[in-house]
Amino acid sequence: MAAAEAAAVKNVPQKQSTREYDQRAGVRERLRHGRDRRNHISRLKLGEVQPRKRTFQAIGVLLSATEGRLPALLPIKYQRMSANPFAFFRGAVSIMAADFSNEPQTGLRVQLCGDAHVQNLGCFATPDGSLVFDINDFDETVPGPWEWDVKRMATSIVLAGEMAGHGGSGCEDAVRAFAASYCATIEMLADQPILTAARHQIHRVRKAGAVAAAWEQAARATPCDLLKKYIEDSKGRPCFKEIKNALWRVAGKEKQAVLDSLPLYRKSLAPDRLHFCNFFTPVDVGFKVVGTGSVGLRDYIVLMDGNGPDDPLFLQIKQEVSSAYAPYLRNLHFASQGERVVLGQRRIQPNSDLILGWTRMGEHDFLVRQLNDHKGAIDLAKLRGPGLRSLAEVAGELLARGHTRSGDAVVIKGYIGSPEKVVRAIVNYAVSYAQVTRNDFELFTKAIKDGKVKVAAA
Repeated sequence: MAAAEAAAVKNVPQKQSTREYDQRAGVRERLRHGRDRRNHISRLKLGEVQPRKRTFQAIGVLLSATEGRLPALLPIKYQRMSANPFAFFRGAVSIMAADFSNEPQTGLRVQLCGDAHVQNLGCFATPDGSLVFDINDFDETVPGPWEWDVKRMATSIVLAGEMAGHGGSGCEDAVRAFAASYCATIEMLADQPILTAARHQIHRVRKAGAVAAAWEQAARATPCDLLKKYIEDSKGRPCFKEIKNALWRVAGKEKQAVLDSLPLYRKSLAPDRLHFCNFFTPVDVGFKVVGTGSVGLRDYIVLMDGNGPDDPLFLQIKQEVSSAYAPYLRNLHFASQGERVVLGQRRIQPNSDLILGWTRMGEHDFLVRQLNDHKGAIDLAKLRGPGLRSLAEVAGELLARGHTRSGDAVVIKGYIGSPEKVVRAIVNYAVSYAQVTRNDFELFTKAIKDGKVKVAAA
């Protein structure tokens, strides 16, 4: 009996050692898998912008990307895109998605933000009321190659930097900082315990000038601010104002359809979050023209009253259509485009809107969230001087955390290896694709002058 017990005790560390060895071997295999993907596409080739086929017409791709949109609103979208190359870039994700499809891919999938650019970063309140700075738009989110997010964000840094007055060297320096931040964060998170990496907090965020300004804006912003901005008194009842090309009141069958969609939205909420929503009562419905890329999609705003008129909730019910990346990726099946966006956001972020959900009206899918609850946006003017580089570093860390939460940081780390080649490639790509965008912007403005693209009066 003593001999058997001794043997059993002797075997315990041997079993633990075998299990630890298997785990280490698993990590080594994942690293090897990442390194092996370099045989499919080398790290330096990440920096190459592939020449377009003769049949590729960028403006044609843009004008055909109108699924589910209201034709009457498209001139507003095109007018906003005509402001400068960065504004055009924001509204032309369909063109970049088509260009990505013409390039070799690493094949290492994460949940893409999809429309990664500097003005899709901002501050908002978490469910516990704390302020965070993170990605705040996920309309294009789908599973896809990690490098697509990185390339799009890097290109946006160049174009936004130019709008803020930076020269070529300043923009390149900011992209270099962004790519280095992404690679360093991937390496750090790949070496951490899985749940620690998933909860990673970005501590330097308040030190970035543009972020600090957005943070101050978010700290001041409340739903009551929107009462002054969007609501007026009509025969003793609050209702939405009319603001040219931006906001108008909805009535009749359209208003009723919006209100009828709320019970389905409530079914998408967890019980604890549904509890809070049940205390709010709808008061009025408006239609809001939002953003640049989203213009043309149905975007309803419902004014809700909680504990009286000083407790408003502005519920945004935003139409979602297929991601611009969907035609170029396999095995994408979604029961609802609104659900696609919500689940994608939750995969990427540790915190999201307290009452984030989805619904449907007729044949259209919708995302539902708060319109303004302590939200702050990036001001391009704040990207002058060191602001661009500091924001770029934060953007790299944010994307890396999102890709770690939704993909395999160990495999991506294996592909990146020593980061110098990947950093150089991303800088080269951003500079090259920024020029592609400028060229497309010139074609776009010419099409406007020639009357081929109609724009709304400013």
